Amino acid sequence: MESRLNTWVLGLLPLCVIAMAVVGFAVLGGPGLTARNGPPAEELVVERTILGVGSIELVVRNAGPDPVTLAQVAVNDAFADFRISEPEIGRLGSANVRITFPWVDGEAYEVALLTSTGGIVAHEIPVAVLTPDPSGFIGLMALLGTYVGVIPVAIGMLWLPWLRRVPPGWIRALMALTIGLLAWLAIDAALEGMEVANAGAGALGGAGLVGIGAIAAYLVLSGVQNWMAARPGQTGGYRLSLLVSVGIGLHNLGEGLAIGSAYAVGALALGATLVAGFAIHNTTEGLAIVAPVSDERTSPFRLILLGLVAGGPAILGAWLGAATTQPALAALLLGLGVGAIAQVILQLAPSVRDGGGRLLHPVSITGILTGMLLMYATGLLT
Repeated sequence: MESRLNTWVLGLLPLCVIAMAVVGFAVLGGPGLTARNGPPAEELVVERTILGVGSIELVVRNAGPDPVTLAQVAVNDAFADFRISEPEIGRLGSANVRITFPWVDGEAYEVALLTSTGGIVAHEIPVAVLTPDPSGFIGLMALLGTYVGVIPVAIGMLWLPWLRRVPPGWIRALMALTIGLLAWLAIDAALEGMEVANAGAGALGGAGLVGIGAIAAYLVLSGVQNWMAARPGQTGGYRLSLLVSVGIGLHNLGEGLAIGSAYAVGALALGATLVAGFAIHNTTEGLAIVAPVSDERTSPFRLILLGLVAGGPAILGAWLGAATTQPALAALLLGLGVGAIAQVILQLAPSVRDGGGRLLHPVSITGILTGMLLMYATGLLT
């Protein structure tokens, strides 16, 4: 007992020393450090634009090390009255800047935020459109998530009877096609995550959040896969299908988030063409889900569960996107989809090996490239 206690004391000793050093450094006022010369380092990021009748509201975040105070606001080089929720915005703090300005629908505007030190933060509004009222978002976003997530996946799963009738040699090609579909989803999510992250405050993690989300999802899904493999009845094709559904579901969560965020700021026109484009694009995901269970009997309940796991998160993502436009959250969620899909691809890879044990052979290469090309082609509709 005494030996174990000594081990803990030795392990905690460095932590105690560094804690005392930090406290002492703070109490003494940072001895040896001179005052910084030059102007404060100010960095404001506009995270959201809300256009109301006769007003422009910006949600800004301080991504720099020093507090920021706004002195004036100009719209198209004309000074405008404004109110701000926080007189001084601290590091990583946010504030709402409400500008009184009679904007015109369809016109372009450039907003300049002038800080107390003379710095200027420019924000462009390419096309001014009245921001929709968020009070009716819940039902609308649920309907939109169902249109672009649940229904297309369910339709794609109707390929299951056909898959069970094709020659066994085709299954290997279809599994390669599935890997191609998933690979494209991972690439698409990674690129979109990087773009969203770069639009937000880099101090919150920036593009690194995509990597953090990807690693976290990969490790968690690996643990889930090992847990499922150790349980009776959770092996074979159904386990792979469930993993594919989880990976696609996390991707659809990020996709729904992007749709909800775009609609919340009036940047998404909910036309029939757009909804149809998303539906066609996501229908191919249903094929990826049912391919692993094409050679075994699966109950209707399990098939419904697979569809809901893959398509349902689009509804949740749309709700989150409509409620908040936090780029850091969007980047993290998109990163989760990347990591999950990468882990699923790793699990599917053995199913495409040929009789000689080769992973990359003419059939698998053709299937992977065809899957990526199919997702690219249907993605053009969105």
